[in-house]
Amino acid sequence: MDYREQLQQLRIQIDQIDEEILKLLNKRAELAKKVGEIKKEHKLPIYVPSREQAIFQRLEELNKKYGEIFPTDYIKPVFREIISACRSTEESLKVAYLGPRATFTHQAAIEHFGQAVEFIPVQTIKDVFEEITKEKADFGVVPVENTIEGIVNYTLDLLVDYPLKITGEVILEISLHLMGINPNLNEIQRVYSHRHALAECREWLMKNLSDAQLIEVESTAKAAEMAKDDYEAAAVASEAAADIYGLHIIERKIDKHTHNYTRFLIIGKEISPPTGNDKTTFVFSLKNQVGALYKTLEPLYKHGINMTKIESRPSKKEAWDYIFFTDIEGHINDKKVKAALDELKESSPFFKILGSYPKAH
Repeated sequence: MDYREQLQQLRIQIDQIDEEILKLLNKRAELAKKVGEIKKEHKLPIYVPSREQAIFQRLEELNKKYGEIFPTDYIKPVFREIISACRSTEESLKVAYLGPRATFTHQAAIEHFGQAVEFIPVQTIKDVFEEITKEKADFGVVPVENTIEGIVNYTLDLLVDYPLKITGEVILEISLHLMGINPNLNEIQRVYSHRHALAECREWLMKNLSDAQLIEVESTAKAAEMAKDDYEAAAVASEAAADIYGLHIIERKIDKHTHNYTRFLIIGKEISPPTGNDKTTFVFSLKNQVGALYKTLEPLYKHGINMTKIESRPSKKEAWDYIFFTDIEGHINDKKVKAALDELKESSPFFKILGSYPKAH
């Protein structure tokens, strides 16, 4: 048998497997629809982050038994889209995010919910909170901190002001790519992007496209939109922009920072059920007395709770008065976490649980 016959036989087998996968996907969607009907009847939430997290973890573990020929790193992205599509047969999920389309916040929203939801781009972080409060959206996605720029203070302030909860998090590597409809780097004469993105990539652009004209536009998303209609142009933008506008990524990660990550929060109305690998975020204030911070945090030490982050913000009630945003390991339903936070609450003039949710991984 020559190689052509071998290829033909293998392709026939692949086609048969694809057909079987399609049949099983339809069966899965049918079962998901029945689950949705039961949820609707009993007024249960359509989207349960802890359930989806458990599915990903189980499948990643199961993949080891099959020799990991299919890369484990791709289990979550593949099944995220399958779950997202099946969920859409139950009910359309509405997700507000800091727009416009093809920004990093949009990319984080896709990373968490998959493509098969109704995405609602809004102009400000406050608008995301408003959309959920007014029940125009089920969930929202907002940036909260960046490894280079630090904390997004406005997001923290809004978490205190609004009666919403953190239901999840996404940690996204912020990478800027060169993209265009023409994959030939030598034919690029113009590069569109936001001024901050151009500054971030200037070193690479000067070295590899020294003769190209650099053109500032209002956003990286707008740059990608313009590049899709200009054969001699490229854009510096996110991977989401390349997907949305159908552009080739000519060169990946041309920005100068090699460890640039942003943490995004998923916000909604209810605290997520525990998964066994969770994080709790809360905010508290202090009494005006010596050693107040030490005494207030002592219950965490006493109950063996690991604090992973603490960030202070002015309370805006009086001068030099602060509140503290804190992340700890564990879920509010865990006995020792609940006991520790109940004690901590007693010694704090102001205390609020902002959410218990699955850790990003």
